[in-house]
Amino acid sequence: MVNVPRLVIAAPASGAGKTTVATGLMAAFSERGLAVSPHKVGPDYIDPGYHALAVSAGPGATAVRPGRNLDAYMCGTGLIGPLFAHGAAGADLAVVEGVMGLYDGASGQGELASTAQVSKLLRAPVVLVVDASSQSRSVAALVHGFASWDPEVRIGGVILNKVATDRHERLLREALDESGVPVMGVLRRTDGVGTPSRHLGLVPVAERRADALAAMRELAGRVREGCDLAALLALARSAPPLDAVAWEPAVEPVVAAASGARPVIAVAGGSAFTFSYAEHTELLTAAGAEVVPFDPLRDEELPEGTRGLVIGGGFPEVYAPELSANEPLRKAVAELAYSGAPVAAECAGLLYLARSLDGKPMCGVLAADARMSGRLTLGYREAVAIGDSALAAAGTRVRGHEFHRTVLEPGAGEAPAWGLTHPERRMEGFVRGGVHASYLHTHWAAAPAMARRLVAGCAGEAAT
Repeated sequence: MVNVPRLVIAAPASGAGKTTVATGLMAAFSERGLAVSPHKVGPDYIDPGYHALAVSAGPGATAVRPGRNLDAYMCGTGLIGPLFAHGAAGADLAVVEGVMGLYDGASGQGELASTAQVSKLLRAPVVLVVDASSQSRSVAALVHGFASWDPEVRIGGVILNKVATDRHERLLREALDESGVPVMGVLRRTDGVGTPSRHLGLVPVAERRADALAAMRELAGRVREGCDLAALLALARSAPPLDAVAWEPAVEPVVAAASGARPVIAVAGGSAFTFSYAEHTELLTAAGAEVVPFDPLRDEELPEGTRGLVIGGGFPEVYAPELSANEPLRKAVAELAYSGAPVAAECAGLLYLARSLDGKPMCGVLAADARMSGRLTLGYREAVAIGDSALAAAGTRVRGHEFHRTVLEPGAGEAPAWGLTHPERRMEGFVRGGVHASYLHTHWAAAPAMARRLVAGCAGEAAT
């Protein structure tokens, strides 16, 4: 049983201020000495970076807690409780930021992967963040509708965001007195605390850590002044015990080479490659690998003894000139790939392995060229492995997510990485020797055999 106090921060729609409120609450409670566990509904990589920053500075931050995702589409509903319990172990409070509107989920699949569904799976009370900037008495009808739509979703309080004046606040409170849902916070309109955005959303915290930390402290102050933290904590503590066993990265360890050494898997990081799930590193380590980070913007060599490579998502298009200028590392990556070593590349990693990105030379491992486009490719996908690769056996079925504004030509090699089966059918990605490169983001907690297979290939053993 899991007895961690918990809140889900939701909203009627995107843009209401969920991230502002969720990160502000995480920071404010952490400043009070609570060990806060941060979580995010859905596949988003960027918000969890801000969550991790928010809980890292307070006296309750006795250990590094990464922001963790709870994605019922990619991981399945059965893993939501276990993944939450794994991330929240030892915490005094867990704060879960929702995705989109409270009841919005995977397109055409009802409540699947919605914030509402996750709140029910976690048996967690919901705090509804309402953008009150263009309404007064109507706020009561809105809150009543959201609170009554699904009786299994418990909306325990409202935080009013973007409130203009004292009179505006009074009108909103009077209207909500009749709704039965208490107001637990009021935040005024301000331009003082902001996070810059670009083509895929917020700029990741790794690219602006000092500025982000200063903004986080100011945000914590705003939330501390405008929200009833005692009432919110009491609401979190009212969550009943959750019947879940914590997920463990318990894949069967791979027996390393005859020397007994753990194979080194280098994982790309730094400002250009910020998209990753904490569970991936945990799975690789549990399978027997020594995971070593490196920064393709700064490091001219791969870590010593590298036997395999993981290059996740991020923003290589923003740093194409710098990545291209690091010719020694590009050559080292190409040599490793040409040697047949296992290389798993997702989205940004796919672009880095291409011949070029916006005309700038990349690693040249794949016979393809990438460029920015004006079109956003976004959404959940179902896919099947077309053939055997370093990452998956032929026929392996996965659920994943695409999120990019780049185009790769061609989009698939002679040996594609995946055959997408839903919502559209097409071939995607590349398998070449030990390289598995694709736009598709996957969550290995749902397919731990992928981590073991990668480690087995690095150890020179037959993949199983």
